[in-house]
Amino acid sequence: MAAKGETEQNQNLRHQEVGHKSLLQSDALYQYILETSVYPREPESMKELREVTAKHPWNIMTTSADEGQFLNMLLKLINAKNTMEIGVYTGYSLLATALAIPDDGKILAMDINRENFEIGLPIIEKAGLAHKIDFREGPALPALDQMIEDGKYHGTFDFIFVDADKDNYLNYHKRLIELVKVGGLIGYDNTLWNGSVVAPPDAPMRKYVRYYRDFVLELNKALAADPRIEICMLPVGDGITLCRRVS
Repeated sequence: MAAKGETEQNQNLRHQEVGHKSLLQSDALYQYILETSVYPREPESMKELREVTAKHPWNIMTTSADEGQFLNMLLKLINAKNTMEIGVYTGYSLLATALAIPDDGKILAMDINRENFEIGLPIIEKAGLAHKIDFREGPALPALDQMIEDGKYHGTFDFIFVDADKDNYLNYHKRLIELVKVGGLIGYDNTLWNGSVVAPPDAPMRKYVRYYRDFVLELNKALAADPRIEICMLPVGDGITLCRRVS
């Protein structure tokens, strides 16, 4: 049996690998947040969906529980009613949104994989929230182009959450800035990308982390230079950048 100090050292070494989901300085500190603040107040439906998703082979794609709590409160603070989500997976952030918006609120939810969405759908239905969700399977860019062409969706969304293909984030932004209302928010997930944004090029990284790293760096630079938005980058989950449209 390993000594306690040795075990802690091994945990610290694992944490230093670029690709760790939590960005805090230690796993213990992140666990403290979850156990003290997040899990005691997590709605039963979100807990159930989180536990179901944890068994899925792609569970690293899910929104973290602390970020789900943050999104839920944020949406209530801005009184969001008409929202959009690009990248749904099993629907944890979608459920956080559905719980936050009023009964007549709507979420346009887009993902290329309906099968993953249907893992969480029974839980969403059991919570009585499915009527708020308009799920559309397929790539989001053509759908966004069609919405812009239609004209009636310009400036109509209170909040848009993007947690999808990082190599298209800038393409999404070019379109979403027209669809979110002035004063509304766009949230881009994973903008600290497992901490890789500050890692040296030769640092050990998981393949998918290394592949998307440059796209995330490019996005962060572009958002900081965009005069149409105010931004705030937060170290919640894997990093989320909030963009408030000002013009």
